[in-house]
Amino acid sequence: MLLEQLINGLTLGSIYAIIALGYTLVFGVLGILNMAHGEIFMFGAFMGVVVTYTFELPLAVAFIVAIIVTALLGLLLEKLALRPLRGKKGVSHLAPLISTIGVSIFLENLAHHLFGAGNQPFHTTFSEISFQIGSVTIYLVQFVIFGIACLLMIGLSFWLSKTKAGKGLRACAENIQVASLLGVNTKKMITLTVVIASVMGGIAGILVGMAFNSVAPQMGLSMGLKGLAIIILGGMGSVRGAMVGGLILGLSETMIVVFGESGYRDAVAFIAIIVILLARPQGIFGKPLPEARR
Repeated sequence: MLLEQLINGLTLGSIYAIIALGYTLVFGVLGILNMAHGEIFMFGAFMGVVVTYTFELPLAVAFIVAIIVTALLGLLLEKLALRPLRGKKGVSHLAPLISTIGVSIFLENLAHHLFGAGNQPFHTTFSEISFQIGSVTIYLVQFVIFGIACLLMIGLSFWLSKTKAGKGLRACAENIQVASLLGVNTKKMITLTVVIASVMGGIAGILVGMAFNSVAPQMGLSMGLKGLAIIILGGMGSVRGAMVGGLILGLSETMIVVFGESGYRDAVAFIAIIVILLARPQGIFGKPLPEARR
């Protein structure tokens, strides 16, 4: 039982980490919280339903479609909701946040119109494949989800630290004005950041569908709030913090189930985050406030 819940916690935590990475990328470069990220994640999940259930196509096609759709949503979000406000005189620093909230409400209502208000089934051939280790039942889908999440996190870390584009993005995260003076195409970097964050949300949506076998238009809000909690726990703008915070939250939730309090899994997990933040307000990997970039 304990081993099963640990595996469940790692699986769930890795999905949370991917969602949080999308938040932390946008916050690191633009200094804003993208409240539409949860709904973009939800659209990625519904692309999986459309491809695998409605059209009965392979799961690999679902990933490709989700990546394309969420990349387009991220591009439109940046061009229509964020770029017009950036650098404009007299615009409140809260304006981009309000703008993304408006986009999130629009996307949720659009999902209700396109897909209906109820849960939609998400069937994959992996869902029923399992094997026994003693008395423990382990599902293949859990390993697939954890493996994809690890590859994404390792790939993103490598891209940020080793590639020219990744270094340009990190330069923008440190100081956009200085990065522009050094020759970095900041407009392109900002667009690329929002698109990559949206794609990661879309992939996470597919993974959630694989894990729970159903998706709903309301799922974006709850997952989005957990993503925000994770980046606060791990440290605003920290990639490592998003990864570690996601795993902590996933394991915390599943450990509550072990102790028979599954109805309070969300509440207890968030209480644990509050306790950690009381001890370290800047988060696990965050900088103290006087040293913060913004």
